[in-house]
Amino acid sequence: MSLLRSSATRFPGPSGSLCALLALLLLLLLTPPRPLASAGPSSSSVRELRCQCLTITPTVHPKMISNLEMIVAGPQCPKVELIATLKNGKEVCLDPEAPLVKKIIQKILRSRPQKN
Repeated sequence: MSLLRSSATRFPGPSGSLCALLALLLLLLLTPPRPLASAGPSSSSVRELRCQCLTITPTVHPKMISNLEMIVAGPQCPKVELIATLKNGKEVCLDPEAPLVKKIIQKILRSRPQKN
């Protein structure tokens, strides 16, 4: 009595590349999703090669602003970006051409001590 395996009952094993692909898909499914983009400025410490401000807030009361950051136009973005950090910790993008924003900037510049 011979115990020969027949080729009809034999299943081929998965190849190495198929196992790697399945492992990668499983890893992608198990990692928690991250937001693709935020409405405000990017909060990363490393500046990416894209505009930081996706939406512009039309107006903010000047007393709510705790910090103001200006990012000049460059290869990352063709426009000047103005990011205001509010006293509640939220960051918003302002339009640098808006009349109220221009007044806020003028007031900040006038209140700074002059260096000689």
